[in-house]
Amino acid sequence: MFEAYFQTFEDPEGGVALTARLAAFREELARRQLTGFVIPRADRQQNEYVPPSEERLAWLTGFTGSAGLAIVLATEAAVFVDGRYTLQAAQQVDVRAWSIASLVDPPPESWLTEHLAAGDRLGYDPWLHTSAAVERLAKACAKAGAELVPVDSNPVDSVWTDRPAPPLGPVTIHDAAFAGEAEADKLVRIRAEMTKLGVDALVLSDSHAVAWTFNIRGADVSHTPLPLSYALVPKDGRPTIFIDRRKLSDSARAHLERNADVRETDELTDALTRTAQSGAAIALDKATAADALSRLITSAGGKPMGGNDPVALLKAVKNPTEIAGARAAHRRDAVALARFLAWIDREAPKGTLTEIDAVEALETFRRETGALKDVSFPTISGTGPNGAIVHYRVTRKSNRRIVPGDLLLIDSGAQYEDGTTDVTRTIAIGDPTDEMRDRFTRVLRGHIAIARAVFPDGASGAQLDTLARQFLWQAGLDFEHGTGHGVGSYLSVHEGPARISKLGTTPLRRGMILSNEPGYYKRDAFGIRIENLVLVTEAGIADAEKPMNSFETLTLAPIDRRLIDHRISKKEVAWLNDYHARVRREVRPHLDEATKLWLDAATEPLP
Repeated sequence: MFEAYFQTFEDPEGGVALTARLAAFREELARRQLTGFVIPRADRQQNEYVPPSEERLAWLTGFTGSAGLAIVLATEAAVFVDGRYTLQAAQQVDVRAWSIASLVDPPPESWLTEHLAAGDRLGYDPWLHTSAAVERLAKACAKAGAELVPVDSNPVDSVWTDRPAPPLGPVTIHDAAFAGEAEADKLVRIRAEMTKLGVDALVLSDSHAVAWTFNIRGADVSHTPLPLSYALVPKDGRPTIFIDRRKLSDSARAHLERNADVRETDELTDALTRTAQSGAAIALDKATAADALSRLITSAGGKPMGGNDPVALLKAVKNPTEIAGARAAHRRDAVALARFLAWIDREAPKGTLTEIDAVEALETFRRETGALKDVSFPTISGTGPNGAIVHYRVTRKSNRRIVPGDLLLIDSGAQYEDGTTDVTRTIAIGDPTDEMRDRFTRVLRGHIAIARAVFPDGASGAQLDTLARQFLWQAGLDFEHGTGHGVGSYLSVHEGPARISKLGTTPLRRGMILSNEPGYYKRDAFGIRIENLVLVTEAGIADAEKPMNSFETLTLAPIDRRLIDHRISKKEVAWLNDYHARVRREVRPHLDEATKLWLDAATEPLP
């Protein structure tokens, strides 16, 4: 009945192929007189989703997560992942050839100090690491008496004989009806931030920043409408965009040339060298700028100024047009979600559906809105123990049947021209256990605590994170991921710099869109996550002595009432009933009669 349009379910390569690749890679390292090499999951701009030509970590190790790193030495090798991917890495990586270690605590540098020997030569690709990352590697090498060696060409590419070609996705213009601000006006604001920094030029090394500044979108990576590109913005004069011209139609080129010069990507190094030769102070984004850029500026006589990309914060604060677009995108997405949830409730108890069936159905319902451009990330559809894998991605091998007694966790999102969505629902298939209800209710109460939060203007996500965890902590439970991340406007579903987490230090500003997604995961049993997107707004408190903010929930989808137990408070019940009433009010008019009846039952007020 359904067809998946944006996702494949093939298993990553493994076995003999990966064993041969590791052996060939070690031979290449020996030929280059390197003792070891560091392979990050990264492209030249530190994108979350990278084109197939940049999937070096997955090609060499089999690990397909969106964050990770590998280190290969002559006789030992390790894959480093964070808490989201511990279970996934154990399933994908050959533990006979690779050890699996922490990406965070302790970091890979600790592993290096224990495994490097004096005189070893550890190689790295300076285009795939930030300067901060290189500094950490250099300290680890120095501690072990080893040498950190930059390479001119990546040794993985030398043995990856069938490496895909770089992408050439066409560039499109992001219309003012969606962007809400002209490129020239954005450049004025960017230059005002440059003046504050006291720099002569700014390198936009993050393609998201280029796309936002010049109101363009692209198709170079999966799930994010990204045109891989750079830009150099001088204090005075026209900026320059560096992009493969084969991606540009005549109209896209004309659009860009209204405000900037357009050059080929490989001309960036020459342009940066010329700018640096005058001793210019050049701002670089510490999160995305390759170490190669900093090295180039320094060698040409310039002053690389590492810091936070000022565009990141400008982009994170949505303007009124973008906010209106986000609301429209979520209402549209809600219709597809309601149709999907009604379908799951009707079909899943029969025991014939699989996780892949759920993915295909949801993507098809979204496609039938007529406005879908892509899913915003690979849909996570995990039932039973697969739901406990935080970033689980179903394959034909792992595909599990959805049966009564299980929980189905489905985390998905969509890219529409007017907004980006991200929503997770946990669905009871048949009768849930008391333990499932208890855990779900604790997660829900944390979700509601964030949704109802009132906080001073300038408060950070770290100050709110505890609200989401408090009810889990009371039972000795927790979850190993952040509570919320920023979301772009028809850009990345994971956008900085703000987030709700223990590490979220960026102040939350009105106009930012973030996720609210506490969870709980019982290994080998089930997973629970409840996620809505929220908009930071003015709290509207009469007689407040200081500016106060709150959240407006954007996502409109029922939360499974069957999983709620008696511990929920009256104020929490009131919030849930108000939320469900809003879902009915805004979504019901756009549904067929059968789905209307389902929605009425799913959003019936709790007593």
